[in-house]
Amino acid sequence: MNLPMKILVISSLFPYPPIQGKAQVRTFSFLKHLNTNYDITLVTQEPERVLEEDIDALEQHISNCIIFPTVAYQDNAKGLLETAKQLGVFFQQGTPPGFLSHYSIAIQEWLDKAIESGKFDILLCEGSANEIYVRPEWQKKIPTVIDIHRSVYGMYKHQIETQANDSGLREQLSLPLLRRYEKQYCHKFAAVVVANQAEQQILKNLKLEVPITLVPNGLNLQVFPKRSSNQSGHRITFVGIMDKPANIDAARFFSLDVFPKIRQRYPDATLDLVGSRPVPEVLELNDLSGVNVTGQVPCVLDYLHNTTVSVIPIRKSIGTKMRTLEALATGTPLVASDYGLEGLPVDGPGLPLVAMRANDVDEYVYAVGRLFQDAKLREKLSNNGRALVENEYTWEQMSQRYEQVLLDTYNKFIF
Repeated sequence: MNLPMKILVISSLFPYPPIQGKAQVRTFSFLKHLNTNYDITLVTQEPERVLEEDIDALEQHISNCIIFPTVAYQDNAKGLLETAKQLGVFFQQGTPPGFLSHYSIAIQEWLDKAIESGKFDILLCEGSANEIYVRPEWQKKIPTVIDIHRSVYGMYKHQIETQANDSGLREQLSLPLLRRYEKQYCHKFAAVVVANQAEQQILKNLKLEVPITLVPNGLNLQVFPKRSSNQSGHRITFVGIMDKPANIDAARFFSLDVFPKIRQRYPDATLDLVGSRPVPEVLELNDLSGVNVTGQVPCVLDYLHNTTVSVIPIRKSIGTKMRTLEALATGTPLVASDYGLEGLPVDGPGLPLVAMRANDVDEYVYAVGRLFQDAKLREKLSNNGRALVENEYTWEQMSQRYEQVLLDTYNKFIF
């Protein structure tokens, strides 16, 4: 009988509890699945305020956890002089200063010994920030895979092109360095995994000589049950963490530009902006008639299950949104932008209609109004949205695709 494959995983992000962001949820979901069939050793770092019960819970899912203390991050890039110094380090060493400042010598020494021992069958790097620990010569000793999570070059490129933030000198000068950096580190691996189509194309444009496989984020359907019935009325909900630039922009755009026109047609319409950490630019929207800024809520499901329409008016962020999948899974009729629906087969020839698409003010007013008035359309989107997630976007399905990448890489290496 063959022994289970031994997988060594590097994730400086502590993956439990899996509720604090896409990267954490993605890492935990994949490792939980892999642990059922393989011998997993996870090398990670302990957050500053980690709870003992969280460590215990992680070890119940992954028995072999090697946990190191987190190296404190210090951002000294203040002013042009410090910016120039950091760019100089970046240019010379090829690694972004932010990644260097998290680097743990203790983790590197442990990994060096682990790879030299030859007792692991495959090395998995969860997140591009961890590539710093992977030595190029390891490719000859062990098959290596990286799950990038988020392309740093792609993120900066998108922000500059869409003016998603106040891109200053640092960002402009960093972009070609990030392009070089991403291309260099990807070549340390035998296979690359990405989470969305946009970043897959960005990496393909770098002319990498390694396969790039798309494995999108998924959803746990047990956590997001379908609502029992669709709601009438004129209630709108936008869910998102309210200190992220893309969500701040979306909340202000919809509240200031779209919602007043909806209220002209439906005077009793309400808009709930649901999400933790609302910044002042979001909090001030609470003064608008019909708008309710909730802050952190005990249960987001209560809002998704009881709203008439969910909106995701994102204008400045790439990648499949977890909030989009959550709305679809709960059967909440959805109106969203091209960015909010990115990568999802929600409309078009030969496809069932899953969500209403809108990008400008008039399109949002029209789509929301149709759903307010048409109960059959709400029911149709509700059923189709749930079916799409059930059939194509569960974590179990994505984990199986992820596992296949590892098996293909391992088999290619040994044969």
